[in-house]
Formats: sequence, structure tokens, C-alpha cells
Amino acid sequence: MLNVLWRALLLSFGIASVATSTSLAQSGWFWQNPFPQGNDLFAAAALDSNTVVAVGRVGTILRTNDGGATWAPQASGTTRDLYAVSFVDANIGTAVGDRGTILRTVDGGVSWVRQPISDELNKLYGVCFVDPNTGTVVGALGNIWRTEDGGNTWTFQSSGTRNNLLGVSLVGANTGTAVGRSGTILRTFTGGSFWVPQSSGTTEDLSGVSFVDTLTGTAVGDSGTILRSTDGGTTWSTQHSPFTDDLFGVFLLDANTGAAVGDHGTVLITSDGGENWRFHLVVGESYEILGVSFSDANTGTVVGQRGTIARTEDGGDSWTPQSRDIGGPRSSFLAVAFGDANTGAAVGIEGTILITGDGGATWRPRPSGTTEILYGVSFVDASVGTAVGYHGVILRTTDGGSSWTFQPSGISTNYHAVSLYNDNIGTVVGDFGVIKRTEDGGDTWTLQPSGTLSALYGVSFASSTVGVTVGDQGAIVRTEDGGATWPLQPSGTTNNLRGVSFGDANSVTAVGWQGTILRSDDGGLTWRTQPSGTNHNLYAVSFVDSITGTAVGEGGIILRTDDGGFSWTPQASTTNLDLYGVYFVDANVGSAVGNLETILRTTTGGQ
Repeated sequence: MLNVLWRALLLSFGIASVATSTSLAQSGWFWQNPFPQGNDLFAAAALDSNTVVAVGRVGTILRTNDGGATWAPQASGTTRDLYAVSFVDANIGTAVGDRGTILRTVDGGVSWVRQPISDELNKLYGVCFVDPNTGTVVGALGNIWRTEDGGNTWTFQSSGTRNNLLGVSLVGANTGTAVGRSGTILRTFTGGSFWVPQSSGTTEDLSGVSFVDTLTGTAVGDSGTILRSTDGGTTWSTQHSPFTDDLFGVFLLDANTGAAVGDHGTVLITSDGGENWRFHLVVGESYEILGVSFSDANTGTVVGQRGTIARTEDGGDSWTPQSRDIGGPRSSFLAVAFGDANTGAAVGIEGTILITGDGGATWRPRPSGTTEILYGVSFVDASVGTAVGYHGVILRTTDGGSSWTFQPSGISTNYHAVSLYNDNIGTVVGDFGVIKRTEDGGDTWTLQPSGTLSALYGVSFASSTVGVTVGDQGAIVRTEDGGATWPLQPSGTTNNLRGVSFGDANSVTAVGWQGTILRSDDGGLTWRTQPSGTNHNLYAVSFVDSITGTAVGEGGIILRTDDGGFSWTPQASTTNLDLYGVYFVDANVGSAVGNLETILRTTTGGQ
């Protein structure tokens, strides 16, 4: 149901940059764009007007204690997706998710403890607690689990259905309602010892349910479905919805006041028990809104796709974004480079260029003058840099990325990577084995013989004369005469290679598909395979010396070596989105970029 949606414009957020200075003290990898983070958020629990907890992909848990002015990540201890959360007070809460994951906190999220459940193959989609001890979770294949001791033990309950159950709402210890696929509605009056099917009158998937007492509740689902019961679910009536796309969540504050959320940034508000639903957009027609919770009639929070967070203080008539994202769901960053610890650029789809002069505390979009995909970028210092891309695009900056000018490349080949050695000397590589070199700062680019017709995707130079470029089908070509000749080198693999980086004059590392890592300690003449410990495709690598390097790739994978690649250790990247580019300015400070405009930063070597 998570569809790719329309592009979110920067102006819809009312900002010109992404400020992330509050994150710079964090250990490990932290988000710089989107901010506070970019994983999908599936659910929120408003504990009071100031305190909200949200959960989402890759074990994401966020908490605010100041009404959303700041959001702090909490250590969930898992990388599994979390789909629902329920708190009974400011300290005691439970989150559930993939592969039977149940997490419990009794200290407001300072620590989360995994609770045992004998269902680690199926997803848990819904959770509801009515007091610190009594709660129910529901999930795939009609599974229902109940606890009466705060989750120390969970008892399986028979639902009578194999349909996925997507939401649950309890009113007291004994009365509850669960909803799910194909219009499934189940009801219990016995604490779950018996669950009775109810007639919903629809075959649409029902994603959310909320009851305010034993009689009054609302369920929502696909195609704008809104159902209402005032007799404990004995009968359900269809309410008119001004929205015909999917609804994912519902929250009732009382018998009259409630909100439903769904596709295209939609929030529906009712103040008359659903007789009328008012249509609102949270942040334009951008991302899906997946979760909603109100603390009172005026104050509520919605969360959704790509880390969307928004708050209302007027009952839903207006919404203030609390998450920030430069760009939208169709954009990706494909490369990143820095001229020093502070000055750098990220480039990507549709000619996008973001620059930073403060180590990523703020990223600012700059006009590139093109809508072509930009695949590579390289800086020699805080001022001079080059970006390259499709159809022969070569761009040059001499002011740290504030402005970019076109340089004549002579051909329309797609360029995939660039390596600048100094202000004057640089090399670009691309399709059909194309290699071009400049020795006058890009005023002219000279075609060089590559010795291969394979597309070349990565290039790195150890000196003005010694360089290596890598590409499809394990192609590695090397020069030691400034590119006058580029003899093909035996790589020992036919896997596509995507990134290469010199650590010093002799050590050079290449990475590629299916976790391929190759190492040379003689400047690229001979290569040996290193164990990466993954089958994920690797897209980029950055070394700062002969032993310290980082590789990134598919599914948010980040690998680190501190021993020249004899061992590679996976690091927590905080995302499962593909990462396409990585750059380190020293052993500790680095940036990674990727799909859906992801920018990650570390100041601790990723530890």
C-alpha cells in the first residue's frame, strides 16, 4: 500500500535548508536529510500535549517531550520494522513489528527490552494496552496474543480467521475489536477467550480501528472506507468519505471527535461522530500519512512515509511540519564529496546539487543548470570541484559549489565518475569504456584509450600519473603515465564493479555487486578478493589511508575496515534504503548518501 507518490516541494515546508546541528554530537551514523530521520513512521502515541512516541522502519523509535520542537531517537535494539505502539502512561509502553517483535519500556524509552513470543515468523501489526499489565497484539494469519502480566508471558488466542489482522482497540480488560484484510472485524467481550466475527459489509482491507467505549467505534481502510458502530459492533454503517484513496489509521478522542489518515498527505477530521469528515492536506500532496494520535481536541500528531511528522494545535484545521526534507520521493543522491571537513556537495537525480559549508549541519540546494542525472562529484579543496552525469554533462565550481558552469566534454556519453587530482588535472569515466582527462582545469577534455568497452563506474588517482578505473564485468584498467595508456588488469571476477579508492600510493580497493571487495597493494597491478560477509551489492568505497575504509551499498549496508580489509565489520546505518555514495575526510568524519535523498553523517567513524 506504500505507493510512490508525488514530489514534495521544498517550498511546502517553508524552508531553504535542512538544519541538523543538534545531531552533530551523536555517535554512529545519524540523519542529516530528511530530518530528524527518513525512515517510514507507521504509528504514533500522544501521551500528553508535549509527549509523543513514534515508531517505524528499521527499528526506529522517536520521542519528543516538547511538543515536537525536537525529536530524539531511542535505541530500540532491533533493526526490524515496528508497525504499532501503545503507551499507558509517560513511562510504560509497548511496540510491535516484524517477525514477532515485541518491545517493552518502563522508563519512557530510555531502554527497550525484547519480550518473548513463540511467533517469530509472522508480522505483528497492532497493539493495545489498557493498563500496565493487560494488552493484546494482532498480526499476520489472524494471530492474536494476550498478556496479563505486562508482557512477561504472552498467550495465543484463537481468532477463527487466517486473514491478516492490521489493527486492534481495547476498551477495558475484556472488550476489544480487531480488524484486517477483506473487511475482517472480530469482537471479544471475554478478554479474548472468544473472538466473534462481525459483518462489516465490505471486502476492503481494514487497516485501523478505534473505540472510545464499549459501544462506539470507527474502522477505516482501503478506498476511503469508513465504518461506524454505536452498538458494540453488532452493526456497522458506512460513513460518507470525501476521500476515495486508502486510509491507514484512525483515532477517536471521544464519541464525536476523531481523525483518519491516508494517501497523499490526507487527514480527515470529524467533530460530529463521522456525520461529516473534513478533508485536510498535511504537507501538500506528498507522502502517505500512516499514523495519528491526539492528546486533546486541539493537539495531535500525524506520522508517515519518509519520516513525515506534523502537528496540529487547532483540531486539525492546520498542520505544522516537524520533519524536513529537501526534495521528495523521486529524488536520490548518487555521489558525495568533500573538499575539507566542512565543505562538500551531494549530487543526484534531475541535476540535483546540495552543498554544505558546515559539515552537513545545513545542506542548501544550488542550481546546476541541468536536469540530467548527476552520477559523480569530486573536490580538490574547499573551492574547486567537478560534477559529471548523463549525456556528457561536466560541471565546474570554483566557489565551493555556490555556482556551477558547464564545461565542453566533446561527446554525449554518460559519465559515471570523476576524480580531480588538483585544480588542473582530472579524469572522468563513463559508458563504453570512455575515459577523458583534463590538464587545464576542464577547459579541454582529451579522450584516452581505455582498453575496454565496458561501462566504467569508479575512478581514483593516487598521483597525477597513477590511477585506476573499474566497471562492468569486473573490468579494471590502470594507468601509470597519466592516461597515455590504460592497460586492462586481471580482476579475478566478472561481477560488476562500482567503486574504487586509493588509500595511499600502493593500496587501492574496489567494490561491486554481490558483496565483491577486491584489494591491491601494488598500485592496482594485482588484485585479491577480500571477504565482505555480505551478498548485497556494494556501490561505493572511501579510504583515508592504507588500512581505514568504508563501503556502502544495497539495503543501507555500511561496512568498515580498520585493518586494510582483512576484516570488514557491518555498521548500523539506521536505514534500509540503498546507499550509493560515501566519502570520508579522515578516519572519523564521513558522509553517505543514497535513495530518496538520504544523507547520513558520522563523526565517530561510524561506531
